Amino acid sequence: MKKNPVVMVVDDDSGVRNAMRILLKSVGIEATLFASAQEFLAAYQPAQPGCLVLDIRMPGMSGLELQQQLNLRGAVIPVIFMTGHGDIPMAVEAVRKGALDFLVKPFDVTVLLRRVREAFGQVPGRRRRVHHGARLRGLATLSGREREVLAGILEGNTNRAVAQQLAVSAKTVEYHRARIMRKLRVKSAAELFQFCLDGAEPGLGFSRGGFSRMATRRPRG
Repeated sequence: MKKNPVVMVVDDDSGVRNAMRILLKSVGIEATLFASAQEFLAAYQPAQPGCLVLDIRMPGMSGLELQQQLNLRGAVIPVIFMTGHGDIPMAVEAVRKGALDFLVKPFDVTVLLRRVREAFGQVPGRRRRVHHGARLRGLATLSGREREVLAGILEGNTNRAVAQQLAVSAKTVEYHRARIMRKLRVKSAAELFQFCLDGAEPGLGFSRGGFSRMATRRPRG
């Protein structure tokens, strides 16, 4: 059975938590309340759809630190920050790390409800972006030799041809190819090609032959 989305409210102020519950209930949205980031992490279930409405300044673990923990876990839950302090650098950091919005108290409740509904509708897209982000992080961990092997694969070469180009054994190429696919979380050559072409970014240099040029500049690993 498909679960209904839930707003998870994390704030050390019980008055704010209760007010949020009443507001959300008035528009038919279920809420669960947590007094601290640690309490939320202990109860968090990744399979539960919804969003996180999070205070940024709390005793113990702050809202930004909780966001960082969720990012490290690969969590796909959208985050809406709320704070009583209009700190622009803090807001920039929160949004840069994936927050949907940064609301300063007292905020317009219609804006909050609009953001919540946006969050409920964007989870599948976030899941795809997080998965793609994990692949990009995997790309950054490739050694110089793995990048050379990947460049050869993207040029359409067989393992034996890549081995000849790099003056190594075919078994060595097979070993590096398996590591590349594991790091990039792909299961086939077709999926590998699709990721490298669809996810091409100039700064990474792996768009249609750009990867090959970059690989030749990397030191061997």
